[in-house]
Formats: sequence, C-alpha cells, structure tokens
Amino acid sequence: MDAVDASLRRLGTDHIDLYQVHRWDDGTPIEETMTALHDVVRAGKVRYLGASLMYGWQLAKAQFTGPIGFVAMQTRYNLLYREEEREVVPFCADQGIGVLPYSPLARGRLAGVRDTARARHESPAEAGPGGADILRALDKVSSERGEPHARVALAWLLARPVVNAPIIGATKLSHLDDAVAAVDLRLSEEEIAALAAPYQPRTPFGYT
Repeated sequence: MDAVDASLRRLGTDHIDLYQVHRWDDGTPIEETMTALHDVVRAGKVRYLGASLMYGWQLAKAQFTGPIGFVAMQTRYNLLYREEEREVVPFCADQGIGVLPYSPLARGRLAGVRDTARARHESPAEAGPGGADILRALDKVSSERGEPHARVALAWLLARPVVNAPIIGATKLSHLDDAVAAVDLRLSEEEIAALAAPYQPRTPFGYT
C-alpha cells in the first residue's frame, strides 16, 4: 500500500491504470498478494492488474486465488524466444488475459541482423537453437518486402492473436517510426510461417 501511494505521488496522479506484479514471490503466500492487490483496486488507486515473468502454473494459481485477477501478462515473446507459446500464452488466450511482450526485438538482434551481431561481437547462432536460421528467414522476408528487420519482426508479433501491445522500449525516433509502421504491415500466411518455422523449443527460463 505504501509503494502504491509513493508511486501516485511520483506520478502526480490519483490512480494507476495498470499495476503489474513483477515475478513470483516465493516468500509471500499468493493469497496475501492477491488480497493486497484487490485492496488497492477497491480503494480506487489502481484500475487493472498485470503480472510479469511467471510460469504457467504460477499465473494460473494467482488468477484463481482471491476476489480479483490479472488482465495483462508481460512476458518475453518474440521470434527468437517463444517458450511463452507453450508456457503462458495458451492460458492467457483462454482466460482473456492480454499479452504485453517486452524486448520484442530480442535486445536488438531482430532489428539489424548483420549490424547487431557485429557490434556485439557475437554470432547469430548465439541467439539460441535455430537462431541463425530465424535471422536468415527474417533477412529474406525483409529484403523481399523492402522493409527494415524491426518492422517485419514487429509485424510478425502483432499478427499473433493474443498479443495486445509490444513494449518496444524506444530510445530513438526511428524506433518509434518502425513500431508505428509495423501496425499497418500485413505479412502473408506464408511469410508468417517461414519466420516461425526455424524455431526450436527449449527449456523455459528467467522466471525466478
């Protein structure tokens, strides 16, 4: 409650539209967490609740505990990292929970295939199993379309039915331009399939 009040003071507002719980807290009973979240909503200080970085079973347990649930899930979900398609996305789709992918361009790897790999002194293969093939597929679609890699990658993400709004983390005007342009970029079913095909599932990580 103190943290919410402090946020309201810093933001200079009387409510928070979306308040997200970041990561699962093993040290606190989920009943206590969900009750506290319900209290801030009931007090009018928060309108909607979100979660971030949880395993599917954790999100389900939280969602069905207490008098209130989440309406949004922030998670890492992009062409290179798609464990969420097996972990939490099906649950979100079933329960009507919006998905807010963060790092949708995989920390720049999907924004500039060659330049990014060279700048970071890393091989595209280091993006994980199938990563090099995914980057080559992205390069091919981008070249054929005459569109930057970032726009194609974001267009692929926006084509996923469960995705509401990627968190792009823009730091330059060009990043915002690419994000806006991606909204109107419609990939064909063949292009979407070609971009997704090289992905190789791996063990989910980064939730605790």
